[in-house]
Amino acid sequence: MMRFLVLGSQYRVLIILGLTLVISGLVVPGYLAPSTLNLGLDRAATIGLIAIGLTVLLIAGQIDLSGGAVFALAGIVSVLLQREIGILPAAIVGVLVGTLAGAINGALVVGLKVNSLVLTLATMLIFRSLAHWITNSQPVTGTDIMLSLALAKIYLDVFTVRSALFIAFIVLLHVWLTRTIPGRNVFAVGSNAAAAKESGIASDRIVFLGFVFAGTLAGLAGVLQSLVTNTGSPVFGSELTVAVIAAVVVGGTRLEGGKGSALGTLGGVLTIGSLTIAMEFQSIPAYVQQVVSGLILILLVVLDRAVTTKGRAPGTRPALVRDNPITQGGNV
Repeated sequence: MMRFLVLGSQYRVLIILGLTLVISGLVVPGYLAPSTLNLGLDRAATIGLIAIGLTVLLIAGQIDLSGGAVFALAGIVSVLLQREIGILPAAIVGVLVGTLAGAINGALVVGLKVNSLVLTLATMLIFRSLAHWITNSQPVTGTDIMLSLALAKIYLDVFTVRSALFIAFIVLLHVWLTRTIPGRNVFAVGSNAAAAKESGIASDRIVFLGFVFAGTLAGLAGVLQSLVTNTGSPVFGSELTVAVIAAVVVGGTRLEGGKGSALGTLGGVLTIGSLTIAMEFQSIPAYVQQVVSGLILILLVVLDRAVTTKGRAPGTRPALVRDNPITQGGNV
């Protein structure tokens, strides 16, 4: 039984993605058509951009619940400023809003030594309230609908601009996490931050920059969403947090830190995206979709805990990079 649990945990993203595609292909008419799959990849890219940042944070033993609120706030700023400074400068400012939000989260977590879950829950409420205040709780529209059509266009019969950016960032993250010392240092911090600091790794800097990275990608995702829809809204991203966490956890990243991968996150994002598209094609309400994502998250956390608990000898703790200790590179 334990062997099946371990195998299920190791290959869960392939199992869940495969089952989702097979069942959806049988139940939903036209689900496996190229146009549907292209749409699914584009929709998944919104979740995926935020999930990339969250992957780094979870590996480092942190979490950010404010991604959905930053997503909305950045998009609103990028739309509101279009008439004042132009579309491209406004988009850059919108992304920088995400960077600033991430820097605020990181500075507070590192400086005050508070739990990131509680801290980002508070900033999530603050950023969401700012979005409502700026817009008076009303959607705002952009200036160029033709740009929206261009960004939504499918290139090479596969990619939109948004999905191409998502895949590019996934590849870069994979290389960074697996081929560079700073990337491996993130795993060390997530496994044991105190031991990592003792070995010369700048743990606080890694955590701070992780939040900045996550905020920047949430801002980028929000700006792209607002450009594609030519709209900024304070309710955008209100249901993204659960989907993003579920996607990252499906991909094998542990909530406790120290384990995860970019390619796993790619699989998790595609799984959640495929499942979401299938439910939308069946006209399943959004609140039911949230229930499904929540149940998947609970199941995977329980599975991961069962495998971890039974597979570890009593009284032992995970080591800090046992086979290849990292003692150099205090820089990120």
